Amino acid sequence: MATIAPTKPVTVAFPKSDVIATLVAELIEVAKAEAQVRGIPLPPDKPKIIKAPIPMDSLSVVDTLCALEPVVGFELRESIVRTGGYSSIEAALEHLVPKIERVWIRKKGSKP
Repeated sequence: MATIAPTKPVTVAFPKSDVIATLVAELIEVAKAEAQVRGIPLPPDKPKIIKAPIPMDSLSVVDTLCALEPVVGFELRESIVRTGGYSSIEAALEHLVPKIERVWIRKKGSKP
């Protein structure tokens, strides 16, 4: 009689590139709105917009988390967003992506 080993659960890696792409798209829209309100000229291309010093308040950034729910498969708490917001899209990404990854690992149990 053969013994069947239990199957391992399928682990899915953290979708880092999808998280970043979704965040960038959403944060660019926030940055455009903030730049328009504050009279800050936007750079002409995406990489420069990401690095541009355009302040974004935390409430605006919290709204972007909803766009990540289909990517990560669960709701993200607004507490992962830094109180006071961010000075640029780049600063937001540097802060948010590792926090989102930690939540992912806690909920899904897998690393990239």
